[in-house]
Amino acid sequence: MNRTPNRPLTDDELHALVDGQGSLDDLAALRMRLADDPDVQVRFAQWQRQRDTLHCLHAQVLSESVPHPLLQAAQAGDAVRTTGNHWWRYGGMAASVVMAFGAGWLANTHWPEVSGRAATAFGMARALPEREFVRQAGLAHAVYTPEIRHPVEVTAQEQAHLVQWLSKRLGKPLKVPDLTGQGFDLVGGRLLPGEAGARAQFMFQDAAGQRVTLYLGAVHQPAAGMSSQETGFRFEPQAGVPSFYWVDQGFGYALAGQLPRAALMQLAQAVYRQL
Repeated sequence: MNRTPNRPLTDDELHALVDGQGSLDDLAALRMRLADDPDVQVRFAQWQRQRDTLHCLHAQVLSESVPHPLLQAAQAGDAVRTTGNHWWRYGGMAASVVMAFGAGWLANTHWPEVSGRAATAFGMARALPEREFVRQAGLAHAVYTPEIRHPVEVTAQEQAHLVQWLSKRLGKPLKVPDLTGQGFDLVGGRLLPGEAGARAQFMFQDAAGQRVTLYLGAVHQPAAGMSSQETGFRFEPQAGVPSFYWVDQGFGYALAGQLPRAALMQLAQAVYRQL
């Protein structure tokens, strides 16, 4: 007697299985269905590797107290949390903190010099690639800028090595913008994981100790109405982590910092002109 094929796992069920969310009986049932679906097994393995990578990346953070900017972001997120966004899938940080970065598009603007058609699906339950990109940029900024001893993996003293290493990992020649004219010196950079490959972060600091970060990497599957060859320039408050970001030929850039909007835009313009 042939067994009736199981219903394919949904994304929510696969996330629950990856994160071990649910009762033992429910998880056992999901594993049985997973065993019958080789295609979903591949996705399951990929999501497990991504989760393990993020756990390793933030292992030192788990033993530390939550930074004050993240606590503020969590409080802001309680009021504007968007339903249907399952930020808990990334693991490794308190759920309330991660949820904070799912706060909706509180503001949106276009830079006159860089025209681009805005994506029309802002209200969709599933995040647009650009929205997820800038969310990850804000999260990385909030995690690493408070660091005193280890804010970067490779310091500015090894800038040539840093650029060569990150260019190789991201598969694209990178360039570190010079922001000394705006009062910011390079601290260094680090490699970060993205949803479909490696990402990079460059950190800059002024004489007062204020830090900004430039997050960059490939952005796949552009939203409807925006070609991967076009560039959109937008502002995103990101629940307490302001960012200016843009996408150029499928490659994303996000400059984040706790600066007034006008000051951050001036820095973003300097970065854009150089890149």
